[in-house]
Amino acid sequence: MNQITNFWNHFKENNFVFLLLNEIPKDELKVHFDKLINLLHQYNKDIDLIIKNKNKGAELIITANGNPYLFKEVELLVHLAPVVERWKIAAFLQPETNLIKYENSTDKPLEYYGINLRISEMYFIPLENQEKETDLGIKVFIKNYIIHKDNPRLREAVYLHIEHLIGEKSFANDIAFIEIGQLTNCKNDLIELYQLSNIITKKI
Repeated sequence: MNQITNFWNHFKENNFVFLLLNEIPKDELKVHFDKLINLLHQYNKDIDLIIKNKNKGAELIITANGNPYLFKEVELLVHLAPVVERWKIAAFLQPETNLIKYENSTDKPLEYYGINLRISEMYFIPLENQEKETDLGIKVFIKNYIIHKDNPRLREAVYLHIEHLIGEKSFANDIAFIEIGQLTNCKNDLIELYQLSNIITKKI
């Protein structure tokens, strides 16, 4: 319990630093981030945090990185969070509700260890498990698979995009397995990745 108290006390005392992300030198910001992550990892080394700055405040998201075994740890930490002015504190990455940017292809690429992917340029097909029909698997098609296929970070990058799109809990609970392949010019039988939540809802 002490680790939780230490983490939240530090966040409460230093929250203004993270609120003013764009106005603080990167070196100084790194020191503050490292300290906050270090305190978080004293509580549990496998959970992480994401900070999103908004116009009138900011959001702190505690994430289990899609690991369902850590969900209870994340929920407990957020349950014990203090009220901090101008901050929203949330458990888990939530599903993306604004799909217009993907439909219009105006979304920005997310970079992960040098791998740039845009959800609007990603497609998928559902895959069925013959032994367990309730399991939903997907094969995701990306533009630069041939270039990145030997990169050990590629799978993580794809997982991260899907987590951001459908939310962390759905990612962990509703998708049984994921394959990755090269996107070709023939997209007739493929579904845009941003439609994934609809497919999951129909499957459930």
